[in-house]
Amino acid sequence: MHQIVHEMEADILRANQKLADRNTTSLKANNIICVEFLGAIGSGKTRLIEQLGDVLKDHGLRVGAVVGDVAGDDDFKRLESHGIRSVNINTGKECHLDAHVVEHALSHLDLQKIDILFIENVGNLVCPADFPLGSDKRVVIISVTEGDDMVRKHPTIFSHADVIVINKADLASAMEVDPDILVQDAKKINPHAPIVLTDARRGTGIPELISMLGLLPSPEQQTGPESEPEPTPGLDPELHPEPAPDLDLELHPEPAPDLDPEPGVDSP
Repeated sequence: MHQIVHEMEADILRANQKLADRNTTSLKANNIICVEFLGAIGSGKTRLIEQLGDVLKDHGLRVGAVVGDVAGDDDFKRLESHGIRSVNINTGKECHLDAHVVEHALSHLDLQKIDILFIENVGNLVCPADFPLGSDKRVVIISVTEGDDMVRKHPTIFSHADVIVINKADLASAMEVDPDILVQDAKKINPHAPIVLTDARRGTGIPELISMLGLLPSPEQQTGPESEPEPTPGLDPELHPEPAPDLDLELHPEPAPDLDPEPGVDSP
């Protein structure tokens, strides 16, 4: 029985990876940088995306988002209010997004009018780890309000991170949490991921996070020849388009046509 379950899980993960690769291809074809945000409920994912979106839009970049939640559209509305063209996904009882529902969400966005896409996964430090969505980078966020033992309690998701954010650093003293413990635990689990401490409410650490993710050109890249710089192609001057539809996508819709799972195994 355990062997059957293991084989089914492997089939599901392989099918998800195929779809994630397809999402990556689609995003790259439209020259979109895609960043996924993972973290527990209340870690500050939405606030960080709001802050990032405001800065990037000030630099003339067009920002979009896919927002995952078990129910409701609160985060979706928040991002839309910041001029971030968004699609809302309600997963029901499922605790994570998968590449299939993200592919459906992308079909509701005009990818030719997006430069940077943020994906906010469902609040969870366990389930999303094994399901890549096709992003360029994965950012794992932890808040000091979760305690100084949370990194070592969830090693898998931190081992998959490209960047690690320790948020609400301003509350560390009040919570009697030592951020250095979180930093050291993160370095042990994932020595290659850069770590930044943030206070998303005040924007502290946002420039450093933008730099780590490579979302804006460096000063050296911005300094070119003395000739007139060419305008960025296809910029949309309308920063507040019509709201995107509030979707309620099923986490496991009909299988994608190009999948050929083994007999008796349902596609994710």
